[in-house]
Order: sequence, then structure tokens, then C-alpha cells
Amino acid sequence: MSSKLQHIIKYTWIGLVALCLLIYFIYPAQFTKEKIASFVGQFHKYAWMAYFLIHVVRGFILLPSTPLIFAGVLLFPDNLVWVLVISLLGILTSSLLIYFFSNTLGFSKVFEKNNTKFNLIENRLLSKNGYLYIILWSFLPIVPTDLICYLSGAIKIKIPVFIASILLGELVLCSIYIFGSAFIIN
Repeated sequence: MSSKLQHIIKYTWIGLVALCLLIYFIYPAQFTKEKIASFVGQFHKYAWMAYFLIHVVRGFILLPSTPLIFAGVLLFPDNLVWVLVISLLGILTSSLLIYFFSNTLGFSKVFEKNNTKFNLIENRLLSKNGYLYIILWSFLPIVPTDLICYLSGAIKIKIPVFIASILLGELVLCSIYIFGSAFIIN
């Protein structure tokens, strides 16, 4: 890929992320689980596909998946296992796309600089127990999973290790969100 095209993609992505985050912070009421459920519900027989695609796109613009997962519980209360499956498939698809695009977006250059923090992160992720950091990072709701996907792609974590780690962390977190919220609602 040419350097010029890479710069265009990178700055378009940065602009899109900035715009989406700005909208997210200016109009937070538009991103509630109820509003998201209402939006997805408008697609009627294609609601599951819309739910999946929103999960995939969401990762590129760094919006949290939590409201979307809760929206799935509201929208599909009788299909919680499917909410979990579709959420995980969407998160994994998004994570893999982020992983593969991380170099195009310039994340590998972060690790080329001699920065102690980034070197520490890189060393931990590439260590024998690096997968544990990815699992923990994807499990903790206070840390954006998308960021570990960008970092993992930039330093070329082995894809099977990356997928398994993201899946384990997100499986636990999404299960707690989905079945826990359904229990509380009912």
C-alpha cells in the first residue's frame, strides 16, 4: 500500500473516531441501551444482522460495546444465548479487522519509538504469559478491548493466541452482562 493512501486512511480514521466520540459525548442520550434497541429493532427481520454489523463497526470508532450488549438483552429477551453468540462473533470480527488494520493506521510506529511504557507493554504481551494480559484486558470493562486489538496487531501477537484470549475475556464479560442483566430485569 502506498504511503499516501496509508496517510489518507489513517487521517480519515482519526477524523471518524474524533467525530463519533464527539457525538457520543455531546449526545450521550442517543447511545443508551433503549435507543440502540429501538434503532436495531427498526430493521425487523434483519435486526440480528444489524446487531452484528453494529458490533463490527463499533470497534473501528472506539465506541464501547456495553450499551450495545444491553440493547441486545432488551431487544431479544427470549434469545439470550443468541445475543451472546452474535455479540461474541461481532466482537471477534471487529477485533480481527482491527488487528489486521493496526499497521495501516500507524500503530506499529508507536512501538518503533524508544518509549519505556510501550516497550513494557510490548514485552509483557510477547512474553510466555502474554495471553493472560490480553484475557484480563478484554475482561475488564474499564479498559477498551479495541485498544489491545490495535496493540496486538501492531506487535504481531500470534493470531490463534490473540483470538483465543479475546474470546475468553469477552465470553466471561459478555455472559455476566447478558445473563446478569436479564436476571435483574426479570
